[in-house]
Amino acid sequence: MKKLIPQSIRNIYHLFQAVLANIRYGFPSRRIKIIGVTGTNGKTTTCQMIASILEEAGKKTAMASTINFKLGDEEWINKTKYTTLSAASVQGFIRRAVDSGCEYLVLETSSHSLHQYRVFGVEYKTAVITNVTREHLDYHKTIEEYRLAKKKLFRNVETAVVNLDMENPEEFLDCPAEEKYGYTTKAQSSSASWWTKLEIIRAENIELGLENTKYEIQDTKYELNLPGLFNIENALAAASVAISEGIDLEVSARALKKIKTIPGRMEYVPNERGIKIIVDYAVTPDSLEKLYELISGMRERKVIAVFGSCGERDRGKRPIMGEIVSRYADYAIVTNEDSYGEDPQQIIDEVFEGVAKNRNEGADAWRIMDRRAAIRKALELARPGDIVVVTGKGAEETMAIGEERIPWNDKQVILEELEKM
Repeated sequence: MKKLIPQSIRNIYHLFQAVLANIRYGFPSRRIKIIGVTGTNGKTTTCQMIASILEEAGKKTAMASTINFKLGDEEWINKTKYTTLSAASVQGFIRRAVDSGCEYLVLETSSHSLHQYRVFGVEYKTAVITNVTREHLDYHKTIEEYRLAKKKLFRNVETAVVNLDMENPEEFLDCPAEEKYGYTTKAQSSSASWWTKLEIIRAENIELGLENTKYEIQDTKYELNLPGLFNIENALAAASVAISEGIDLEVSARALKKIKTIPGRMEYVPNERGIKIIVDYAVTPDSLEKLYELISGMRERKVIAVFGSCGERDRGKRPIMGEIVSRYADYAIVTNEDSYGEDPQQIIDEVFEGVAKNRNEGADAWRIMDRRAAIRKALELARPGDIVVVTGKGAEETMAIGEERIPWNDKQVILEELEKM
């Protein structure tokens, strides 16, 4: 029934609910500084980084992200599978943040929530965009409409923070914000050369390691315990927010160095078999490409991939993802991953179309419906020095099969299978 109602009609309902929620909770966003983070990839990591810097600076901070919630020292897991919750839940959380004395709230903000008015009435002080690449075209239909949805975050903010290395950053800089920051890992950014009143935050003297990265911002040295150029971009976004709030570069450098890992984001699973086992959320062609480019520089022996694609989402990306993974991985295992109401076998088959371009089924590629069995197969194939990469769910706590929500955590399942072996 829900699918028969046009989204435009459902959005009227969402707007009505948002208005009621604002009234019910007393327009709480007017009493706290809210930093909104949007983008296809990197949102969650950037939120964690911003919150860590604010806390290091002595600011009481709340945060709502895909993986967790925080209210000062209190923290709990986000088990909802939603990046941004309903209007009532958002306004209720803001109210709690205000009542608990938080000065800041870092709010991960999805394109769906912006388009559906779930964050209507939230008075963002700062808007951050990490990037825009192919995703959610099942909903937005075109990349242009997807970008337009994300631009809504920038309509009425005081400060805009934009990744100058993304495609067409000027679309997001063209907003009424009084302060505009552009961050980049490049020596020069053509996108920023013509833009006035833009403060550029640039990473210089970059050193990319297999387990950490080093760089400088305005002669201040930074070291991340997270690999990859994409994590430098996330950290630059966080540092830009800190600068806009008058926080010293040394404070942000100190805070970022303290972050050891982000749950479900390039997270290593400890084991005694000499295998590098990595769990990552990567669910888009762009994020998979960046992840496997990084992993290809880490390889000592073989790379074994376990992955799939989400149901009721952009079907066009499935063979693209399969082709990307099979190009980098020596063994590719396609499995079930949040099929929702779709036929999981059809999803697997569509992903496998891309895999088959580079791999041979039964020799170095397999379709295994049961995700636990797929993970077990990867671990059985692995030898000391090999890399096992399990993507698609990150730190999520449930798997969506039809209307059911089955308890599931990739890292926990991996540890259970290792124990059996």
